[in-house]
Amino acid sequence: MNLNFKEYGSGEPVIILHGLLGMLDNWHSFAKKLSSDYWVISVDQRNHGKSFHSDAFNYDLLTHDLKEFMDQNHIPKAHFIGHSMGGKTVLNFVNTYPEMSDKNVIVDISPKEYTGGHEEVFEALSNLPLSTINSRIEAAELLLQTLHYEGLVNFLLKNLLRNKDGSFSWKANIQSLTENYDKIIGEISFNETVDAPTLFIQGEQSDYIDNEDQRLLEDNFTNFRIKKINNAGHWVHVDQPDELLEDVKNFLLE
Repeated sequence: MNLNFKEYGSGEPVIILHGLLGMLDNWHSFAKKLSSDYWVISVDQRNHGKSFHSDAFNYDLLTHDLKEFMDQNHIPKAHFIGHSMGGKTVLNFVNTYPEMSDKNVIVDISPKEYTGGHEEVFEALSNLPLSTINSRIEAAELLLQTLHYEGLVNFLLKNLLRNKDGSFSWKANIQSLTENYDKIIGEISFNETVDAPTLFIQGEQSDYIDNEDQRLLEDNFTNFRIKKINNAGHWVHVDQPDELLEDVKNFLLE
């Protein structure tokens, strides 16, 4: 049940957690650049990338996975960068194991409950006829008929795995993620206020963090701030990687 991971550089540990339907490869370029100053460990969470599949999926389990991963790799404390779902994993981890958190960067997500929005994506992925498609191009064409956005389709197709016999399968556990989607969009509740320095990154063109979140964060964090990155949507690390890198480095050096 070990998590798949990739490590870069040396120094203080920084653990990166991807978002829903993502994987550690999405953060490769960012991790490589950050590793000039830190030991960067990018992790595939359960049901994603090359990590194990499980019918059960919620933030307490993801937190347990992360704690076990750190124990196995002798990491008593780390900085964290979490994007979207990965950001909620970090928030739940910090709530559960505050002594193992140094500084936290939460990329374009709030602790609040969300209303959803991925239902059409899950339906499209579930309905893709993996047993009959012959190429990634064919898969892309079929997904575009439903999802209509090339950037999203290209992101999703990073999950498409060609097996040795030529057939296709999903790296992500689409069935489990679909069945547990209510838990993924659920709220992170805090036992007590979080004292660890926490930087929330907001994509200017994204609606995942709004003005009402300021009060929610004030109620739960003693040391936080929100930084808006212009010309960036939800995938801030794709839209504005250099500015995000600069913000992260400056924050970790404070």
